[in-house]
Amino acid sequence: MEIKKTTLEIISIKRDEIENLRKEGIDPFGQRFERTHKIGEVTQKFNQLGIGESSQEKVTIAGRMMALRKHGKAAFADIEDVEGRIQVYIKSNKIGQKAFELFNKTDVGDILGITGIVFRTKTGELTIFTEELTLLCKSIRSLPEKWHGLRDVETRYRKRYLDLIVNPSVRDIFVKRSKVTQLLRNFLDNKGYLEVETPIMQPIPGGATARPFITHHNALDRDFYLRIAPELYLKRLLVGGLEKVYELNRNFRNEGISTKHNPEFTMVELYEAYGNYHTMMQITEELIIHIIKNIFGKLEIEYQGNIINFSSPWRRISMYAAIEEVCGIDMEKLPEKDFEKIIEKNNLDIKGTKGTISRGEITNELFEKYVESTLIQPTFIFDYPLEVSPLSKQKKNDPKLVERFELFINSMELANAFTELNDPAEQKRRFEEQVAKKEAGDLESHFMDKDYIEALEYGMPPAGGLGIGIDRLMMLLTNSSSIKEVILFPQLKTKE
Repeated sequence: MEIKKTTLEIISIKRDEIENLRKEGIDPFGQRFERTHKIGEVTQKFNQLGIGESSQEKVTIAGRMMALRKHGKAAFADIEDVEGRIQVYIKSNKIGQKAFELFNKTDVGDILGITGIVFRTKTGELTIFTEELTLLCKSIRSLPEKWHGLRDVETRYRKRYLDLIVNPSVRDIFVKRSKVTQLLRNFLDNKGYLEVETPIMQPIPGGATARPFITHHNALDRDFYLRIAPELYLKRLLVGGLEKVYELNRNFRNEGISTKHNPEFTMVELYEAYGNYHTMMQITEELIIHIIKNIFGKLEIEYQGNIINFSSPWRRISMYAAIEEVCGIDMEKLPEKDFEKIIEKNNLDIKGTKGTISRGEITNELFEKYVESTLIQPTFIFDYPLEVSPLSKQKKNDPKLVERFELFINSMELANAFTELNDPAEQKRRFEEQVAKKEAGDLESHFMDKDYIEALEYGMPPAGGLGIGIDRLMMLLTNSSSIKEVILFPQLKTKE
């Protein structure tokens, strides 16, 4: 019975092998290597070969050995790169005894360069008949066994490099993510938007309702905040005359971790002078449809058991109407004397004393508790309460509401947009309300940003602004149930 070696024993053996290779004049960690093809290109180019047929063209590939089957003086191995996997055939009298001895010193996990002729085996598998072999990197640790059967997803996230090695479907997620950001940039560039960069370290955090991370700058001897949103800086650019701007940005919010939340996340924010929230609804719909079409070639996809149809036009419904539809409560006409009754009956989590709780707060809580879960198909919820939207412009015909929308797909918020408030006096008043809440213990309320108020006093044109969560969009596009699946290195609790 074979005794299974421990990880430390395997590492020790492999380090000895590396030293022996060096003594033989072989570099176990390789040099620059010229490939003629990636594996995906080989399989595509020679896919028409029939059984027993071979090409006349030599190819050179490189990749990691993922499987090995030895048969005396010959062996089969599977080599994998970013584009795919292919079988290689190694025969001692073809590559020579010295090269075959080197091959016998390689293991699954090592990175090899292979040159040879492509042929199709009797079993129909496309294979490279190896003529030259180069060791490019000797692995010291063995790849995990039965990786696909592991249930500890956190191990996958902690050691994402292993996850990427052994799970091609995970690599596909992040290749797709890169394509999505390229599509997004191309779409906005073609619409005349200018990509810009704004500070990640900010003296005053703003642009969202969230608790910030604090860091200290030694040379300036002052605290800064990691940005919770780029909004206030991007709108300063509208003041400066840049009429259409966007930023693909990293934001940081000192909040909980869940399947839909990571403390560090990616958004695209864009602002358009002379637009409003209807302008932003249109561009949101066009942008996401553009991405869906280019990634899938169709407008219907499956997400977590639901078929999502992205065909235009998407549903648009006000928050009041959505609540009345689901809960049967007309929040617009609900008398203030009934506020407490609604809170108690629905067990709403609203802080405040009797008489201080607003219609807007109750509206928002009812929506989050009962309506969000019903929004499966793409739906714009618009006209939000003023109390929960301190940076949005009020509706002319109903100042208790603001011109704001959020996009929901499969019960998940993907986008948030406003007609931007550009009245400096009103913005200052709302900041003061937020500061009062902060002083009363609400750590997620806005700070007072005097410089932003001053910028507005120079005049900002009427504008629409939009933020789309890239991580959540990627969850949707990859049928992932957790945000951690679409972030290469998500934040995790310590093992202890």
